[in-house]
Amino acid sequence: RDFCLSRGLGDVYKRQHKRGESGMNPYVSVILTIAVCLLLFVLWIIYENYKNKKRILTKIRKNWGKPYTRQYEPGDIEQISHYFRRREKEGFAIDDITWNDLDMDRLYKMVNQTISSPGEDVLYDMMRRPVFSQAEIDKRDELIDFFSQHEKEREHMQLLLSQIGKTRLGSLSDTVLALKSSPEVKTGIHWFMLILLVLNVAVLLPVKPVVGFFCFMVLMITNITIYYAGNDRKLIEAYLDCYAHLLRMLSVAEKIKNVQWSETRKQMSAIAEARAVFKGLNRKAIFLTSKNTDGGDPAQILMDYIRMLTHIDILVYNGLLKKIQDKTDSILKLIDNIGELDACISIASFRELLTLWCKPEFKSWESGVTQIEMAVEDLYHPLLQEAVANSFQVAGGTLVTGSNASGKSTFLKNVAMNSILAQTLVTCTCSSYQAPFLKVMTSMALRDDIESGESYFIVEIKSLKRILEESKKREPLLCIIDEVLRGTNTVERIAASSRILNALRQKWVLPFAATHDIELSYILDSQYENYHFEEDVQEKEVVFSYVLKNGRATSRNAIQLLDMLGYDKEIVEDARNAAFNFENKGIWDAL
Repeated sequence: RDFCLSRGLGDVYKRQHKRGESGMNPYVSVILTIAVCLLLFVLWIIYENYKNKKRILTKIRKNWGKPYTRQYEPGDIEQISHYFRRREKEGFAIDDITWNDLDMDRLYKMVNQTISSPGEDVLYDMMRRPVFSQAEIDKRDELIDFFSQHEKEREHMQLLLSQIGKTRLGSLSDTVLALKSSPEVKTGIHWFMLILLVLNVAVLLPVKPVVGFFCFMVLMITNITIYYAGNDRKLIEAYLDCYAHLLRMLSVAEKIKNVQWSETRKQMSAIAEARAVFKGLNRKAIFLTSKNTDGGDPAQILMDYIRMLTHIDILVYNGLLKKIQDKTDSILKLIDNIGELDACISIASFRELLTLWCKPEFKSWESGVTQIEMAVEDLYHPLLQEAVANSFQVAGGTLVTGSNASGKSTFLKNVAMNSILAQTLVTCTCSSYQAPFLKVMTSMALRDDIESGESYFIVEIKSLKRILEESKKREPLLCIIDEVLRGTNTVERIAASSRILNALRQKWVLPFAATHDIELSYILDSQYENYHFEEDVQEKEVVFSYVLKNGRATSRNAIQLLDMLGYDKEIVEDARNAAFNFENKGIWDAL
């Protein structure tokens, strides 16, 4: 009896233990499984964000103070310039002729180490819009210096800016402001399908699970088909990148408000003011698109499935559109101030890249009383690998002569380029730069305009006329002219070019001109100071020093180069004798 009793109690214990193992509430199991999956998903997002942050920081440190490595596609600079085009008429700007003469696109690429679309848009705009106020120059320089000297703060800002990234559609201003023309979509069918889905999950599925599950599968397939096959999704898809970049800017603007650096107070205040206009937009816009549209973002992948199933992006589209379309000024304010932070970091990196640079010193100029002066020491061209430095001090007109390839054009371009750098990037490629605030205009690398059918000479005289018109405004002007009126005959060229250069000899104008016509150096002897470049003609080569020297050029190398390149000896000697006879007689002998 005791044996049977103990055996019976054992069986009861085993049955109770077995029920304890398998008797867990199934809903608890589901909840635990979902909780574990969510935890793993959150940990995955944290890990991916950590890896991405580390990768970006490594790239930031690698690129600091180094030459640019970005490969620009044809049309990239044109797209970036669109932000500048929106403001081109606001005061004096470097015009297209001057910008192209000086090859400023190449210089922009050299400077551009920005990490965001607002940065590269604003940097381009900055380089084409010189500053004419010492107070504004000082503020810009203070911000550049701050990022140069505070590595931790600079990298923190760059990490924030990297969250905006760069648009694939050109200028960010074009991308975001395209929302102004975005059309509305019809949402009736999408609301209907969403209501059916909700009723199925909330009512049918709990009551009749098998039927509810079957209906859920049918609704899911139908929704996905409508989502991708319908026109509504295709209509808004073109504008999703626009929304994404606006969201990125707003998200970064929200994080930037926690930055408390006194040097950035002006930009932070403007960003906060513009951000406030879009209050609450982030919460709704997340259903339309993610701040990060790049592939591989776990949160974005999850949201993509939700959008396919519910069409929530199409349903919120019209409402968000109305909140954005009348806020152009606030969008531009965000771009301008966020971009200025990125641009100044890029300028600080550019300074690190240069072997020699200085901050410009701007001298006051008494209108109509004194002649404009410029003094520069050790000036070198930033785009040349083995540039020769030159120093000069000029007041009034400067005429540069010299033989072919001696360095005249490169020197003149360098003078104009550094004047622009002084008033835009507060950085000159020399050891000392002193001048007043100057407008800069050039007429150098001109060519025939095939589209309009204008010859080189017509293009040239139009280019010169715009400089003459600007010189009548009695405002400090630096003008650079290479080979005045080269597109016409010698007699008329010398007669007209001497009068044009004489007209530019005003107290408020600082004209530089290069010429092969030595006659101009005599005609304008009392108006223009003469400088020249010369060469050392050796037996089989011509060696250029590229050093600027006082006085007019006395040597010529054109005929010597014919000889060095193997031209017929009879042609070379005949040409040399003809030149010698003209210099002695003043007339050309007939052949």
